[in-house]
Amino acid sequence: MNTAQKIPVTILTGFLGSGKTTLLNRIMSEAHGKRIAVIENEYGEVGIDQALVINADEEIFEMSNGCICCTVRGDLIRVLGNLMKRRDKFDYVLVETTGLADPGPVAQTFFMDDEIHAEFSLDGIVTLVDAAHIEQQLGRSDESTEQIAFADVLVLNKTDLVKDKALDRLENRLRDMNRMAQVVRSERANIPVDTVLNLGAFDLDQVLKQRPTFLEPEYPFEWTGVYALDEGRFEISLDDGPDPSMSLVVMSEQNADDASLREGAEWCVRQYAESAVLIRPGEVVPAGIHVNLQLDSPGRKSFFLDIDEQTCVGLYAQHTAEEFDLHLANEKGQKVKQEAERVWVAQHEHDDEVGSISIEREGDVDSEKLNAWLGVLLRERGVDIFRMKGFISFKGESRRFVFQGVHMLVDGQPDRPWGDDPRRNQLVFIGRNLDEESMRQGFEACLI
Repeated sequence: MNTAQKIPVTILTGFLGSGKTTLLNRIMSEAHGKRIAVIENEYGEVGIDQALVINADEEIFEMSNGCICCTVRGDLIRVLGNLMKRRDKFDYVLVETTGLADPGPVAQTFFMDDEIHAEFSLDGIVTLVDAAHIEQQLGRSDESTEQIAFADVLVLNKTDLVKDKALDRLENRLRDMNRMAQVVRSERANIPVDTVLNLGAFDLDQVLKQRPTFLEPEYPFEWTGVYALDEGRFEISLDDGPDPSMSLVVMSEQNADDASLREGAEWCVRQYAESAVLIRPGEVVPAGIHVNLQLDSPGRKSFFLDIDEQTCVGLYAQHTAEEFDLHLANEKGQKVKQEAERVWVAQHEHDDEVGSISIEREGDVDSEKLNAWLGVLLRERGVDIFRMKGFISFKGESRRFVFQGVHMLVDGQPDRPWGDDPRRNQLVFIGRNLDEESMRQGFEACLI
């Protein structure tokens, strides 16, 4: 397939509350003539964003509960593969990342996987910037910096909340951080669609000049050991380590050379994107699927590997063998020597203090009590609440009430009628060191 036939893809990124959903709604509501498939990712247990996107003919696919930068390539490959089965229904793809995502691994997907690279082309990366809050976010979040650095277009949004001189200083700072990007100012993400679609802007050669390690992917596993095994049963033994479990994929017919290891790693990315099968000590580890070894019992644990014929296998493990003193032994108890070993660039570490709280409750809410509770919450913890969003069922109101907020700024409005849908409340808060139990109790006290 030549480039002209490939499906263009735009990655829409930006820190929490920058206006990605607002821009997405604008794109989907305009008469641009494109049939767009939207892939969304959310951080947290409850998916809110899809419910906040207006009704449209476009296809929406949601990947929830996880940072898109860690498992994105496997998840995205699977979703894009499913999209190709309905190729006649769309001609453009928008990927909206969670606000806590580094867009680098998302972009890598379109170059690292041969099947995806043959079908899709990365058209550009669009980063929304919250003019009112980006200064403090840059000081506390590496993701904000990465999102700006990767952008082909920077949409400086919420300009109505910042004075002109401050906007000029901010725009100069953004240009210093990324001199290649176009900067567009906007209020409520009100920009022409052709500003962000059909850019033909992502230049891999230019990215590699600025960041030679761009095509060195992060993986959801850290270590691979290759073993030449005869027919028979083998024991995988592990000691106590840093985690009470460990994800693992056993790959058959694994060669020990670097090219084969990289090919195996890309294959295993897809397996890690699937739900893991629980394997307890004493059980057999099946090859070719994502498993989770339970290591919570004290002392050394044993699992087994059955080999039908002579082969080399690769163990793609979440942690290094050294951390758990992992060994492979034959039926005589003799340790099997590794043919090769490889430590990979593992998924990045997240700020353990940052998390999400999801609240779901049926029933109606007293508006005065809710306003009082939110007022206290934001006054006391607003700096630590990066993002809040959701919808509320108010007593006596036939329409659901949608709200979104960043730090101490909250905006809300009546939305579509409830109709036959069950009246319920869904709220998501993303922030640092949030007290989940206290917040749940505070909201429940607002219910009638």
